[in-house]
Amino acid sequence: MIELIATVESTEQAKELLPIVDTIFFGEEMFGLRLPHTFSREEQKELVELAHQAGKQAMVAVNGLMHPEKMKMIPEYLAFLHEIQVDKISVGDVGVIYVLNKHPEWQLPFVYDGETLVTSARQINFWAKRGANGAVLAREVPFDEMKALVQTVEVPVEVLVYGATCIHQSKRPLLQNYYHFTQQNEDISKARGLFLSEPKKDYTHYSIYEDSHGTHIFASNDVCLMREVADLHALGYQTWKLDGIFCSGQNFVEIARLFNQARQAILANEWTPTLADDLYKKVQSLHPENRELDTGFYYIEPSKIK
Repeated sequence: MIELIATVESTEQAKELLPIVDTIFFGEEMFGLRLPHTFSREEQKELVELAHQAGKQAMVAVNGLMHPEKMKMIPEYLAFLHEIQVDKISVGDVGVIYVLNKHPEWQLPFVYDGETLVTSARQINFWAKRGANGAVLAREVPFDEMKALVQTVEVPVEVLVYGATCIHQSKRPLLQNYYHFTQQNEDISKARGLFLSEPKKDYTHYSIYEDSHGTHIFASNDVCLMREVADLHALGYQTWKLDGIFCSGQNFVEIARLFNQARQAILANEWTPTLADDLYKKVQSLHPENRELDTGFYYIEPSKIK
């Protein structure tokens, strides 16, 4: 069984994604990192109901680093997620896990999402022994290291097969500080579409924005592992994540449809290099024009990663 997880940006998009994917991923900006949209409590309740009506799962992002002011609000939010019967949550802060362990009655299974920390089977199994029923693999782990990791890991491991990669997060309001220093009053949200370029490298396009978690900077190229999904499946990576933070609307739905087609072909033993190339080109045509695609760290030699 291959599980497809997809972010959602609206209830209408969720309705279109649910026949295609197994799990919809959403949340609110106060507690979740780098989401395409922040949903109200009523909307989150509606999304859970839509998922369950479709026989699918709802997963909520609680994967921010919770500084003291946010940790005070965590118990109330987790109680709410239990009340609306969320199927699982993603967690990256040990404080949230501590609160979960104090309240086993909430019945909130969690996937450990420690971002760049999740790079070994030892790390994943450590959190599995402390209640995690899955983990989100760091996007900096190349395929050669994934081969060794999967042999001893004790819970399912999620891999990003499509979407953006955050390469830096700082609690500091870097954009706000810059605009204050230059005496400008500018929009610093994701909607502004700001990006950085390296000197004399105009092709670089590091998207950047701020929210209550601080400043987020993304790699120039987004990840697309359409040609690699059969190898991931054969190796034992059966949880695939589609992240639509920079790909919105119907185009993201169609990309999810293409990955579902890939999944069905693999399970039916109908996967071929020709089909892989065809589906990859279709993803390219739907991907935002101002962003490029590559395979991220997938083919990088482990010794080259510092």
